[in-house]
Amino acid sequence: MPFEPVHPEKLSTSVVRQIEGLILRGILRPGERLPSERELSERLGVSRPSLRDAVAELQAQGLLTTRAGSGVYVAEVLGSAFSPALTRLFATHDEAVFDYLSFRRDMEGLAAERAARIGSDSDLKVVQAIFDKMRSAHAKRNPDDEAALDAQFHTAIIEASHNVVMLHMMRSMYDLLRNGVFYNRQVMFKQRTTRQALLDQHSRINDALQARDPAGARAAIEAHLDYVGVCLRDQQKADRNEAIARKRLEKELGG
Repeated sequence: MPFEPVHPEKLSTSVVRQIEGLILRGILRPGERLPSERELSERLGVSRPSLRDAVAELQAQGLLTTRAGSGVYVAEVLGSAFSPALTRLFATHDEAVFDYLSFRRDMEGLAAERAARIGSDSDLKVVQAIFDKMRSAHAKRNPDDEAALDAQFHTAIIEASHNVVMLHMMRSMYDLLRNGVFYNRQVMFKQRTTRQALLDQHSRINDALQARDPAGARAAIEAHLDYVGVCLRDQQKADRNEAIARKRLEKELGG
């Protein structure tokens, strides 16, 4: 018979499984600090020795890291999705920018469709709360805040799709964007007409999600990223034209 004796699980193993699950589902995020040992042991209902055993195992797995005098943090594991050499290639070839947008368009369109269909009410409340913050930041005209909330909004949609592989892949993609590998979000939010268009687009995405309209959510995401692509192409042309104009100006001033 295919049965084996059942052995009680060690408390430290239960802690490991719980923390692994929180990291896997994106609830604990890279760089996030865990509560103090005392607080965490109380929340989990385990002794400090059991907690220390669990933390040691998670550190050995590369999921947690200790910073001297600071505490225990979720390891910055997302950057490993792309090697430094590949990241440098992305940064130095314009075609990678548009391939990046095309990939995001496909993946985020699918995620928005899934989020509208299977996302929980709480998932959609998170998206709504972030969009409300986007509206407030828009009124204050702070490009840094607007760019940060833009990233949070898109991440919340991925999270609401409940696909952990997509979640970690897309977080890695957003990390490249945050580090300036592809384009600068802040620059886009400095232009008045672009800022309003972006807010309107995010509003349509949010409306479709809140209405649980899968096709509408996907279409709104695709239209938004198509717009971003057009803006980037226009900016590239403007930069090339400016470089040529500067050469003409230098020639004229030089006699």
